[in-house]
Amino acid sequence: MLRKQKKSLTEGSILSSLLRLSIPIIAANTLQTAYQLIDTFWLGRLGAYAVAAVSLSFPLLFLIFSIGGGLTLAGSVLVAQYRGMNDQKLVNYSSAQTIFVMFFVSIALMLAGIYGAEPLMRFIGADENIFTESVNYFRVSSYGFVFLFIFFVFQSLMRGIGNVLLPTFVVLSTVLLNLVLDPLFIYGWGPIPAMGVSGAAMASVGTQGLSAFIGLFILLNGKQGIKVHLQDLKPDWPWTKKLFKLGFPASIEQSTRALGMTMMIILVVGYGSEVVASYGIGARILGFVVIPALGLSISTTTLVGQNIGAGKVYRAERVAVLSGKVAFWGLSGIGMLLFFAARPLTAFFVPDDEYVIYHGAMFIKIMAPSFGLLGLQQVMNGVFNGAGFTLASMLISLIGLWIVRFPLAYVLSNNTVLGFEGIWWAFPISNLIAAIVALIWFKNGQWKQRLKRK
Repeated sequence: MLRKQKKSLTEGSILSSLLRLSIPIIAANTLQTAYQLIDTFWLGRLGAYAVAAVSLSFPLLFLIFSIGGGLTLAGSVLVAQYRGMNDQKLVNYSSAQTIFVMFFVSIALMLAGIYGAEPLMRFIGADENIFTESVNYFRVSSYGFVFLFIFFVFQSLMRGIGNVLLPTFVVLSTVLLNLVLDPLFIYGWGPIPAMGVSGAAMASVGTQGLSAFIGLFILLNGKQGIKVHLQDLKPDWPWTKKLFKLGFPASIEQSTRALGMTMMIILVVGYGSEVVASYGIGARILGFVVIPALGLSISTTTLVGQNIGAGKVYRAERVAVLSGKVAFWGLSGIGMLLFFAARPLTAFFVPDDEYVIYHGAMFIKIMAPSFGLLGLQQVMNGVFNGAGFTLASMLISLIGLWIVRFPLAYVLSNNTVLGFEGIWWAFPISNLIAAIVALIWFKNGQWKQRLKRK
């Protein structure tokens, strides 16, 4: 099986291989994003304040997810390596150790979230109208961190052995359950009281608990390629050090992205809850668009890496070019659709607030034409990662977020007549500059020169 998969990725149709890898990843990430979209839909019926409260919490939650996400990625990499060596014992042991370490990491992050909810919301400047709701949503969400990270570990381990479909089915079942639990907990029914914004977080925690239980059951059962033994769930400090050494750089890059989102929300929050709600809807649409871009990026990393491993650097370059074209034109098409659907899409989430509908739609229309550039930049990052040139992808992300987007958003919103719409314009401009930098780096061939030196 492994030999056939490797051969098919280094020979034959590049487009077929790209789509075969990308589609399951995109499907799984789309379903996970559906949690936030479902919350936004039901909370929008309560009013702009409810959407604003969740919008404030999301960047901070994403930051915490990013801190742990690098470690789950490290577990996936180790499992993939041992699977390639056909060493099932080490596959099982690495899986058990990843679960063990991430359990205690998630406990620490949960406590930080519960006790840090109020100071964090004050730090980002939540106004009094939404402060209490923001704190409650963040605090309740924090209780689910243990469940969430256990499922993330399960998903990463399954991907490490090449099983990308099983986690997708688990996510699908929990998203469908969330469709029912969200309105039930938000509005109440029978003996269940209406909990408002906190109810949305409660629904997510419930579904996360179910997904974690299913994931653990599958791993303990051992019929899907990994068998976790209870006796392996114990401290192994050398292995833990290896996990942190491998996962820390990935955590840094992901955390940097999350911090960039947090700084943007700090700029937005000064304009009031309705502008925060407008930004929140646009940010969620952006998050939805990023999913296919990341799916193509991850699959490009795999294709480039395997072809380089097979000594087919020219084919790896063809992968990069084709994937870049698919990302640019595909996401440009999505951007055009969203441009024309911006107003009804915004009204779908917040139907009764004309101010939020107008400015949320404007944010989407300003961003949409640059979605192809965003996809191109993400694919170039995938190329550099596949070639082992991870420094390039990290620097491109830093340039786009910290050198261009945030400073530009600050200058345009505070020193021009654009006001808060200057924040909106920082997104397409930073996408353009990051894509240009990525293309220049790709065209100069430095990533291939590094390979030759190796």
